[in-house]
Amino acid sequence: MQLEGTILRGREFAPVEGRVVVEDGEITAVEEASIDTDQIILPAFVNAHTHIGDSIAKEAGAGLSLDELVAPPDGLKHQLLREASREELVAAMRRSLSFMERAGTGAFLEFREGGVSGVEAIEAALDGLAIEGVILGRETIDAMAAADGFGASGARDGEFGAERSATREAGKLFGIHAGERDSDDVNPALDLDPDFLVHMVHLDAIHYERLDDEGTPVVLCPRSNLVTDAGVAPARELFDRTTVALGTDNVFLNSPSMFREMEFAAKLYDVSAREVLQMATVAGAEIAGLDAGVIEPGREARLLVLDGDSDNLAGAEDVVRAVVRRAGVDDVTDVLLAN
Repeated sequence: MQLEGTILRGREFAPVEGRVVVEDGEITAVEEASIDTDQIILPAFVNAHTHIGDSIAKEAGAGLSLDELVAPPDGLKHQLLREASREELVAAMRRSLSFMERAGTGAFLEFREGGVSGVEAIEAALDGLAIEGVILGRETIDAMAAADGFGASGARDGEFGAERSATREAGKLFGIHAGERDSDDVNPALDLDPDFLVHMVHLDAIHYERLDDEGTPVVLCPRSNLVTDAGVAPARELFDRTTVALGTDNVFLNSPSMFREMEFAAKLYDVSAREVLQMATVAGAEIAGLDAGVIEPGREARLLVLDGDSDNLAGAEDVVRAVVRRAGVDDVTDVLLAN
């Protein structure tokens, strides 16, 4: 099959008129050509940090502190998850996943509560969908063994050492929250040599020095951080030091729309539209070890097509800026996800 339009090609998303040729789920060619369409073709998004189980209670907990909302084991989120039946949980997650797929997200990295049963529940929710889940189990080593890795809450001294060792031995991903409430857990998190860190809002000089030396990737969740009063991450300083990706975090706090997250990030952080699009695509793919996030021959065909002549996008003079700051779900005409 062929897709024609303005192609946002490569890591820099250089706009090229032409066609993308896809065979057996792989991009086999990107051809420059004169075309008669206003479509915009870009990589499908990679949402680099989600808690999809929160779909059971959207907009719950208004006015609560960060710890009251999400801290294990008795934060509101964990109470609601314990109270929900498996059927309720799977149905709510599936609706969020279906929305994410329709809104151009091709893959996501999930911190999945509930141990092994939680991992099994989201696998059930994913059944039959094209969106790809990289699932990180939580709470137990058994959950990690049943999943694609382990997703840890914030570390304090001595925490998660056994889980990190087991995850490393299994050759799986280890991600951890850090610097969301304060900077006290950043060094303990870095000491675990994680594959990536989530949030990194509160940082001290030593943390920048360690990132300079270690280059540990970071996932930012700007809308979530403002909702919970965590603050604003130093995105420019992080982007200059390491790989930075973008995630929507808890579904009960924010819609899992990467369009909304990109627009918010572009208007909040001191980063360019092109850098935000990298955060929403190739950066998350690299953290997750996925062959996605870039339109080039040889890559998996995980593509998003927008109507550049929609009432929202018509007349845009800077295509990348328009995609990041203006586009939305209503502009999507096609989502092609090879799996």
